Amino acid sequence: MIETTDDSRRFPPALADVALVEIDYDDGEGVDFEPYGAFDSAEETTDWLRHWTGNHELDGDAYRVFGQDGTGGLAALWCVRPGRPLDEQPVVFFGSEGERGVVAANLSDFLWVLADGLGPLEIVDFGQREGRPNPDLTALAERHATTPRRPAREIVDEAQAEFPSFSDDIDALCR
Repeated sequence: MIETTDDSRRFPPALADVALVEIDYDDGEGVDFEPYGAFDSAEETTDWLRHWTGNHELDGDAYRVFGQDGTGGLAALWCVRPGRPLDEQPVVFFGSEGERGVVAANLSDFLWVLADGLGPLEIVDFGQREGRPNPDLTALAERHATTPRRPAREIVDEAQAEFPSFSDDIDALCR
């Protein structure tokens, strides 16, 4: 198990605020992301990861699931930086059909990605790097973000370059 901090299961205030914003799917032209108001439980996360990978020896301790898309793909904080708080952990996505990828290097950058009108599904499944900016999510990011605003394209590319083996590492867990 990768330890983050004592607050490793406390839902970050920024994510709680994201859950209060209506994210417009706009009949497939918007963002397909349904944020949760709390993390999935440790048990739910372990059950999901075991089924997703087919590896029933795993536990879900490295992930904090906080949202989904309409097909059941899940967005999570990946607790890969030992001793660091949750908001400094990367955001990753696991699609319902086996897609997976790094979305942002930390929660703050993820807020800017949402503000730019992109969600985890659009980035990982469709390779999108440009969306339609969302004024409500921009205001939220301006309140909570600790990183400077940058285009989603730059945020995603930097995060994926920082964690280039994420997909291969997940493949190694699959049975």
